[in-house]
Amino acid sequence: MSKYEFWFVVGSQFLYGEEVLKTVETRAREMAAELSEVLPYPLVYKVTAKTNKEITDVIKEANYRDECAGIVTWCHTFSPSKMWINGFASLQKPYCHFATQYGIEIPNEEIDMDYMNLNQAAHGDREHAFIGARLRMPRKIIAGHWQDEKVRERLGTWMRVAVGAAVSKSLKVMRFGDNMREVAVTEGDKVETQIKLGWQVNTWAVGDLVKEMAKVTEAEIDALVAEYEANYDIATDNLAAIRYQAKEEIAMKKMLDAEGAMAFSNTFQDLYGMEQLPGLASQHLMAQGYGYGGEGDWKVAAMTAILKSMGEGGNGASAFMEDYTYHLVKGEEYSLGAHMLEVCPSLAADKPRIETHHLGIGMNEKDPARLVFEGKAGPAIVVSLIDMGGRMRLICQDIECVKPIMPMPNLPVARVMWRALPDLTTGLECWALCGGAHHTVLSYDVTAEMMRDWARMMDIEFVHIGKDTTPEKLEEELMIKDIAWKLKGI
Repeated sequence: MSKYEFWFVVGSQFLYGEEVLKTVETRAREMAAELSEVLPYPLVYKVTAKTNKEITDVIKEANYRDECAGIVTWCHTFSPSKMWINGFASLQKPYCHFATQYGIEIPNEEIDMDYMNLNQAAHGDREHAFIGARLRMPRKIIAGHWQDEKVRERLGTWMRVAVGAAVSKSLKVMRFGDNMREVAVTEGDKVETQIKLGWQVNTWAVGDLVKEMAKVTEAEIDALVAEYEANYDIATDNLAAIRYQAKEEIAMKKMLDAEGAMAFSNTFQDLYGMEQLPGLASQHLMAQGYGYGGEGDWKVAAMTAILKSMGEGGNGASAFMEDYTYHLVKGEEYSLGAHMLEVCPSLAADKPRIETHHLGIGMNEKDPARLVFEGKAGPAIVVSLIDMGGRMRLICQDIECVKPIMPMPNLPVARVMWRALPDLTTGLECWALCGGAHHTVLSYDVTAEMMRDWARMMDIEFVHIGKDTTPEKLEEELMIKDIAWKLKGI
């Protein structure tokens, strides 16, 4: 993720003279340099734009420079918005309108007409905002002083979302085999998804993976097992199962990297030539930033990779998840999330353990090794992307993760327990109304606001279930959205 940067484009005009323009540029460079020290990605000053051509040229360049993940604009002075039309009409990168001001206060003794001509962001940003609204541009507006900690935090968060959009546009998903048979929600239009989200989703035979596994050397396995031992507690005597998972991981990683893929899926129904479903192998790949989806769910695999890229350090605490069962005791309503083998250790509250147990589903000849742990307590979200036929819908629910209320000693899987907002049963009704999938991405790092921003960048429908959501209000919202998105597609 370190390759990305954001371009700072400042608006002005010739009306105020060369001295003002020099001051604007000096201040813009100063702001970009200081902000770059605290933001997750560099903010690179590009131009104080004074003409239609300057704006159009810098936006054309931004569109074709892979390292540019988005543009941040600000109007220090008044920048007539007709100058921005040609450039904005061709913009293909995420865009943040930074409505800020160089100085934090009005200087009582110094303020005169010269000061007013130079420091008129309150004037210029309103003209600038109009053209964004007039062009119906998807954009993020962040208002406040550029040295304010909260404002900087919001700008940095938007940057992380824009990087998620960049990752999406170039994302490749490797499917080992097809989807689990007869499951509806894991299906979807891959062509439309590539048009809309950029994902290249293709299938490789499980036999191709088996061939790659046969090439893995004992020395390679030894090195990876040593890595397992450094990161996890070994709680099994079945070292052969651990070594087999290492062989699977090495082979999958080689295939993923050779193709440039950052997400993958498989299914327990298609393990041709394999002894075990990848468990530890998939979990450790996710810990390195790869996205995963079980049962052939390529949508959740891609979303896992994207949310990871949006997290802290470009590989945050986000993971493939599934609602498994409920605790419906009055006043103690919780959802227990898990999966057979494949939950990322980035969610773990403590050091995960490698265990080996029988897996009573699928075509496993031998017992797979997997990481077992409890998830962290704290606020989080679960996210589901579904294909509504003609459009994609992104559903995001706020949750509060808790330390599991019981040890569950005979459940040998990684697990997370949470309270769904606004409460378990209301949240479930709302999730079902939206058509939310049983597979999700659970994230401690990414917020609902970030997912709303990402959906806006990708031009897809967004639905948020939070503390104030009711089924009645949501049903009305979904009806309006359905009409609006159908009209948009005409």
